[in-house]
Amino acid sequence: MSSPAAPAEPVRWSAAMQRALYGTDGFYVVGQGSAGHFRTSASASPSVREIFAAALGELLSRVDAELGHPDAFDLVDVGGGSGELLTAVVDSIGPRVKARVRPCVVERRPRPAGLARDVRWLEHVPDMTGLLIANEWLDNVPIDIVTDDRVLLVDEAGVESPGPAPSEREAAWLTRWWPHGERRELGLRRDLAWADAVSHVRRGVAVGIDYAHVLDGRPPYGTLTGFRLGRETEPVPDGRCDITAHVAIDSVAAGDEQAASKGGRQARTMLTDQRTALCRLGVDGRRPDYAADPSGYAAALQRTSEGAELIDPAGLGGFTWLLHGIDVDPVAVLR
Repeated sequence: MSSPAAPAEPVRWSAAMQRALYGTDGFYVVGQGSAGHFRTSASASPSVREIFAAALGELLSRVDAELGHPDAFDLVDVGGGSGELLTAVVDSIGPRVKARVRPCVVERRPRPAGLARDVRWLEHVPDMTGLLIANEWLDNVPIDIVTDDRVLLVDEAGVESPGPAPSEREAAWLTRWWPHGERRELGLRRDLAWADAVSHVRRGVAVGIDYAHVLDGRPPYGTLTGFRLGRETEPVPDGRCDITAHVAIDSVAAGDEQAASKGGRQARTMLTDQRTALCRLGVDGRRPDYAADPSGYAAALQRTSEGAELIDPAGLGGFTWLLHGIDVDPVAVLR
């Protein structure tokens, strides 16, 4: 009779998150992932997802026009779950554009049954021309946590202990991007992950959408948390809950620009909130006029309330959008 496996030694939070979320039995590799565990723009409800997808479809059409309607237009969803959002975006666009779109999901989990055959399923971002979407992806890219100038270690039960001092590179990031706070969340891996993803965009736009903060508004105790079965919970890295933390989005954007300049590419970046972005893409949360269409008022009111959820600044509308454009001005596509 074999003896039980010894408990895993404490590791950095980044290693614990990587194992818990993306390991062999990780939260995003088996089961349903985030769907059913918390409410997002893509999974709040089918109708809310439809409105969100239609707005992204409008963004796609504008990018397509800015690119001069290329023969092939890549639509890549990074961390795209089971492909529901990607499918909804494709369904929202007109047939002439749809005929040129090459849809692709970048995910760690196995390809789901029933996904359209023309959707590519890859583990890494391909070289592309078109639109890259990363909706609530960066918040799951592993981070490390620093307190009292020590990198915290954590075991599978969530018990923390002090570890080594940050490396020279990590210390430089903290000095520049998170100089103060009881629990500082080291976002260097996120900067690198985003820079790598957008480096594959030859021409087009990449949009990252997440809860985020900037230098003058860093939360002093960090934001690391867990979600399970629709409820917020302790972030225990055992593979049974999602583990997430808000994104230091200004650092991500700066790293994006530096990587582009080193590669000899002219990139433009833009930060805005989801409310502003979606309103400019046609989402309207205003109450409809009953007199204009009495028979369709109930349906219009329902759609309006769902649109309002997406742009509520106290909820989903509080997401930050980071847009990165190559040969496309992101400001122009959101006018």
